[in-house]
Amino acid sequence: MQFEIERIVRTALIEDIGLGDVTTEATVLFDTVARADLVAKEDFTLAGLDVAAAVFRALNADVKFEKLFADGHPVRKGEVIAWLRGKASVLLQGERVALNLLQRMCGIASLTARYVAEVQGTGAQIVDTRKTVPGLRAIDKYSVRMGGGRNHRIGLFDSVLIKENHIAAAGGIGAAIERAKQNLSHTLKIEVETRDLEEVQEALTAGADVIMLDNMSLEQMRQGVDLIAGGALVEASGGINLESVRDIAETGVDIISVGALTHSVKAADISMLLR
Repeated sequence: MQFEIERIVRTALIEDIGLGDVTTEATVLFDTVARADLVAKEDFTLAGLDVAAAVFRALNADVKFEKLFADGHPVRKGEVIAWLRGKASVLLQGERVALNLLQRMCGIASLTARYVAEVQGTGAQIVDTRKTVPGLRAIDKYSVRMGGGRNHRIGLFDSVLIKENHIAAAGGIGAAIERAKQNLSHTLKIEVETRDLEEVQEALTAGADVIMLDNMSLEQMRQGVDLIAGGALVEASGGINLESVRDIAETGVDIISVGALTHSVKAADISMLLR
């Protein structure tokens, strides 16, 4: 994770500062020292203070960054979540990159926490997807965990998910699962995307470990859960939102994957104020 944070921060700073911060260089004396507070402008779930700190320390290792809350903590509007002290030029140069990353991470954690709260008591788990910003997947998925959710596969390399196009290319669900079992280690679980109850039965018969019910109605989901009857984990996916997630959880599915956690997130409102 630390390597990913350093890579993300380095890329973002190069993009933002380029050949130099012309405004700060023209207006702020080089040796001016300042303190700044990071202030919540709304309620949210916290995630990403270590990433924000890494931004400033990448510019100057002497910057002092003090976290006042831990990631995963609910924060209230008006609270100071961290303070920092160092050369004013460094604080100003790192401000936008640090806030961009921190605000996104808090937004993801906060939205995830809302979904988790909606399904509380049902036994269903909220998980993310691969619908992340390219290059930011590590911190996007970390933020989901801070909101109380769980991670689906990290990439194409760590889990088998046979989707509609794989099925078409392989010649059917049964053929795809059979080839996967022949070619892969027993340590990798096999998940299959299904679109109707006939495909659910085919995936179950072929020995899928996880069966995804993709864009099915609530009634189809209930029937799918009854059909599978514990023979595989059941995942619901497709078009899920805060209004529908509780009803979906109550069908008896084990996992609910929500792409919106990372692909449609609203950044949390946070300001950095120099004192």
